[in-house]
Amino acid sequence: MKVFVTGGTGLVGRHVIAALRARGDSVRALARSEASAAALARAGAEPARGDLSDAARLDAAIDGCDAVVHSAATVLAGGRWEAWREVNVLGTERVVRSAARSGARVVHVSSVAVYGRSRAGIDRPGDDEDVDLGRVPAVREPYARSKREAELALWRVARETGLRAVALRPCVLYGEGDRHFSPRVARMLRRGLVPLIGGGGNRMTVVYAGNVAAAVTAALDRPDVTGPFNVTNDGRLTLREFVERFASGLGVTPRWLRLPRGVVWSVARAWDATIGAVSASDALSLSVAVQFLAGDNRFSSARAERELGWRPAFDAAEAAVRTGASFRAAPPPASHP
Repeated sequence: MKVFVTGGTGLVGRHVIAALRARGDSVRALARSEASAAALARAGAEPARGDLSDAARLDAAIDGCDAVVHSAATVLAGGRWEAWREVNVLGTERVVRSAARSGARVVHVSSVAVYGRSRAGIDRPGDDEDVDLGRVPAVREPYARSKREAELALWRVARETGLRAVALRPCVLYGEGDRHFSPRVARMLRRGLVPLIGGGGNRMTVVYAGNVAAAVTAALDRPDVTGPFNVTNDGRLTLREFVERFASGLGVTPRWLRLPRGVVWSVARAWDATIGAVSASDALSLSVAVQFLAGDNRFSSARAERELGWRPAFDAAEAAVRTGASFRAAPPPASHP
């Protein structure tokens, strides 16, 4: 199989390319710069110069490929909505329209952010992938809004063209090559105390990037399957277990800051009812942060397991150790524009 990959120097893209090359697939990957092209070549992919704004170059890069894995997205675009929209929404639509013109299958890396989140810190207005994204309440947070609109664009193009597509919705990602969540965990462990709300026995809402890559290959191997799939449960690691295993790989010992659950929730709700209520975005929602740190992972990957045949390729506990070890001596990898 020949697969075109966007976002190949990002967290998911790196793991996708490694998984594809390990099983003998040919990979062509979008490169926005010479540095990116060099990194992709080292990973075993054929670089194709271009970016998400150039439909003609996307057409040329996708031509001759059997499938497209679209993992490129901006996570930090500042305050301007147009910057988010250009990359995450319009960029996605250009990629999938190019794929439709070439007859390639699409696996789009989406996010559980499409479900939205309330001020109460409860993610998702519904419990599974049957939620109609066009009918749920609007989200203000720009990343979540952009990922939702990107998926809506994907399904619109699929209806118009007959494109066969899968959207994978992971939760918080971690792994080697991470530039967002994992470096923060490493810094917290090195520099300060780790908040432990209650006993830390809640299952973390995280997923290893290598296991998301396994879901990508599962989707590629089932060309007749379409639709959205949560990829959110690759183990039953509790907060305490995740931090301890990450710390083991990092070579440090966690220092816990024990916090009563009831007190933390009261403070978070009071904050959100005052400071958060007048904020222009959801960035100050402490309830969301508390839900992540103290709540259980309530997403289900049952549909991906049943219809895609997805099984985690890596043990979650070992993945946490490996991720911590990757940050022991080296900073997170540079982003190649």
